[in-house]
Amino acid sequence: DIVLKNFWRDNARFADLFNGTLFHGDQILTPHMLLESDTDVSSVLKFNSYAETLRHIPDVVKKSAYGIDFVILSLENQMKVHYAMPLRHMAGDALIYMKEYSDTVRKNKKDRLLHTAPEILSGLRKEDRLHAVISLCVYYGESDWDGPCSLLDMIHTECIPAQLKSYVNDYRMHLVQINDSDVYRFQNTEVEDFFTIMRSIYRRDYHTIEEVYGTNEISAELGLAIGVAAKSGILIRKALKTNDNGGVMNMCTALKELMNEGIEQGKREGIEQGKREGIEQGKREGIEQGKREGLIEGIIKTYREFGLPQGTAVEKIQTEYGLTLAEAQKQVAMYY
Repeated sequence: DIVLKNFWRDNARFADLFNGTLFHGDQILTPHMLLESDTDVSSVLKFNSYAETLRHIPDVVKKSAYGIDFVILSLENQMKVHYAMPLRHMAGDALIYMKEYSDTVRKNKKDRLLHTAPEILSGLRKEDRLHAVISLCVYYGESDWDGPCSLLDMIHTECIPAQLKSYVNDYRMHLVQINDSDVYRFQNTEVEDFFTIMRSIYRRDYHTIEEVYGTNEISAELGLAIGVAAKSGILIRKALKTNDNGGVMNMCTALKELMNEGIEQGKREGIEQGKREGIEQGKREGIEQGKREGLIEGIIKTYREFGLPQGTAVEKIQTEYGLTLAEAQKQVAMYY
């Protein structure tokens, strides 16, 4: 997550992601218009005597200036299908609005700008307005998103009388997924390369990668983001190693290593049976085992690269891969 957050935090990539997915490639947002914004929008929800703390930290939040006004843009990275995602997005957007509301109330009280009874009650002046929030969810999974895409998708609408359905408010989630990302129009080379290579990996279309990227190099940062999104330990290791040796990598070479490692592992496990079925099964198992071992190593080295505590890496791989505390600590000790 840290790698992908940092990748999309770049203003040029962030702007092109929104332009390409929401605005049909039109340059509505430009990098110089974007300002970094606080991602922690946690708040305390109060209703009469009831209060509950709601915690929400989007991966990246930017403000885009239009004259003296702002549009708040929020991005959330999602590795797995989440069947409550529209609700999470609605709550997340609401908390961003709540944060701005609270900040405005605080400023109005500090500057003594509240005079009428309605203003004192709400903490807002009659002319105060909140800024629009646009949120985007990028889903990196290999399988298609089979979850809801709006709040109404989560509701038993068949139980609602026809006369009432039009009064039920909906909340739509803006979802971007790898598998159908070829419909988008990106202008930024790294954003286009990210989605093109990810699609090719998931479709096992290594011919396209060799044809397009055979002689071209990509940045280690882009390679690392692809490795993390695709959960490929081999690509992560290659990117980290390349970053230490100049900062560029050949994607075609890296993916050949990915294929070859899986094939060799498959041969070792399946060749003894001498049957085609056994060999193919061995290849599949080899690829999965190689991915798991390589990914654990890659996660640990990524945490080390960003200077994060060893305990954080231990907790991450223990939770992600079901390791015991001792097993996780052993892995971290090997690679940190």
